[in-house]
Amino acid sequence: MLPARCAAVVGLLPLLLAATPRPADWVPARWPWSEAPSLALLTDTPINCLLLKNYSGEFVAAAAGRGMVTLAVIVPGGDTVAAARRALAARVTGIVLEGDFPEGAAAGVREAAAGAPVVELTARHRLPLGGDAPILGTYQGVWPGIAVEEDGAKKAGPTGSAWIDTNTGFLRAVRAWGPAALWMANQPPPKTVVTGGRYLQAIADAAISGARWVLALDDDFALRLARREASALRDWQRMVQLIRYFEQHPEWRSMTEYGKLALVQDPAKGGLLSGGILDMIAVKHTPVRPVPRQRLNAEALAGATMAVNVEGDSLPAAQREVLRNFARAGGTLLTGPPGWQDPAAREDRITLDKAELERLNDIWREVNSMIGRRNLGVRLFNVSAMLSNLLASPDGKVHVVHLVNYSDYPVENVAVHFLGNFKRATLTTPEGAEKSLDIYQTEEGWGVDIAQVAVCATIRLE
Repeated sequence: MLPARCAAVVGLLPLLLAATPRPADWVPARWPWSEAPSLALLTDTPINCLLLKNYSGEFVAAAAGRGMVTLAVIVPGGDTVAAARRALAARVTGIVLEGDFPEGAAAGVREAAAGAPVVELTARHRLPLGGDAPILGTYQGVWPGIAVEEDGAKKAGPTGSAWIDTNTGFLRAVRAWGPAALWMANQPPPKTVVTGGRYLQAIADAAISGARWVLALDDDFALRLARREASALRDWQRMVQLIRYFEQHPEWRSMTEYGKLALVQDPAKGGLLSGGILDMIAVKHTPVRPVPRQRLNAEALAGATMAVNVEGDSLPAAQREVLRNFARAGGTLLTGPPGWQDPAAREDRITLDKAELERLNDIWREVNSMIGRRNLGVRLFNVSAMLSNLLASPDGKVHVVHLVNYSDYPVENVAVHFLGNFKRATLTTPEGAEKSLDIYQTEEGWGVDIAQVAVCATIRLE
């Protein structure tokens, strides 16, 4: 009987492996509960990967029975390898190393894991860009939303509109390095009760740049949700609905940033900071293509009509020649002022300080003047409390425009003017709406109008 049972188990292995989603398809959430009944909240949701700090063998087995990936979270301190072995003995799927560990710690955990997945959530400046990791993740992020001053007034953006705290510039800079799945694993601000709307902004802020926010609940919300309070359940369903919206369109993550403007920047410097030149351009709703300094070549600039060289004279001679050739071919080139140095990322911060923001104005004024009111892919109107992202399919036949509303009220009468001879425009929203939009001609191309955007919306151009 024993050989027959073994043969039956071996025969089931392909089915078991097929049922486990690939790392690229993991939809992660920090799970604050360790009781198996809590898993009922995940019924009919796209969430399939749980990050766990506290768990039991019973809980892990119950999660596995639902087809869930379980990842034990280990933080610096103590014997990291021993902690990983204890977690794997409890039958978790894999390990998450969150924080900045000593050199060699991750390699030791991988050896102990013996093929089980190990995900690293590191500081931004330690991300292994350009490597072969299937998932790149960081615990460092700003909490998305409209920024306010200490006196309660809204901060002003570079065009006088509300300044929006966002991780989109950072995510676009990382995404320019390759196809790895990106996880934003920043958590809610401590001792803060987060509204349902702010959770939606965090989800959408990552998703429009092809990343996933690792869902994390503040203590108050987790308590109310555990009690199944009506308001918490309502917000939970809205969050699930928004996550499902983006997961139903995996093709969006395979699209690339589109725009006639290219920004050359070293990720070791300002490319991994939030609130820098990339975000300033995004606030103007100007499509921009980040180009890592290390990957600057003629192909990276193909299709661009303008380029901004934030690196100034620090570029190697061969790459300076690429930009000179771009200008000789008719492209508009802007280089940072002499002696300009982009602020470098450091372990203890991810945004610019006040002095650096003031220095950034030196190059921002030139960029703003160069961009002007030109349509570099798409122009948007009546969107002062919103951010957008323009993506293109690999063959260039389909473009999508993502819109995210960071205010607490719906935005109405949005106009979108785009380049390209598209024949069809379709609006989709998380609420399930899908409708064809009337396309009209503009001075520079074509346009569509959207009556209202609640949290986010997407226009598909074909």
